[in-house]
This record gives sequence, structure tokens and C-alpha cells, in this order.
Amino acid sequence: MRHIEIYTDGSCLKNPGFGGWAYILRYNQHQKEGFGAEANTTNNRMELKAIIEALKALKEPCEISL
Repeated sequence: MRHIEIYTDGSCLKNPGFGGWAYILRYNQHQKEGFGAEANTTNNRMELKAIIEALKALKEPCEISL
């Protein structure tokens, strides 16, 4: 089973306010990134959104380090 490293971050200007999220998936020499933004959100929502979107980007079951 493949082992994927996942790095995530989410933040927000004010709370609530405009926020953004991002992730990086790493497997051996391969890397995939994703990011997005939302209005009127919180930093906790953006942190969770980054994790959710990273997991949705996986194409098959695998072991992960988050």
C-alpha cells in the first residue's frame, strides 16, 4: 500500500472573514497541490476544508501521514 504525506493549512482574516486553504500531497518524487478560498468563514473551517480536499484528491486507498 502506498504511503502518502499530506501537508495542509487553513487561515482566515478576522474570524469570521475571508479565508483560504491549501494542501500538498507527496509520494516519492511526485507532488500534487490544491487550494481554495471562501468568504465569511472561520480559520477552523479552512483547516478542516484543507484536510477534506486533500483526502478527496487521493485516487485509491493508501496509508497517510497528516
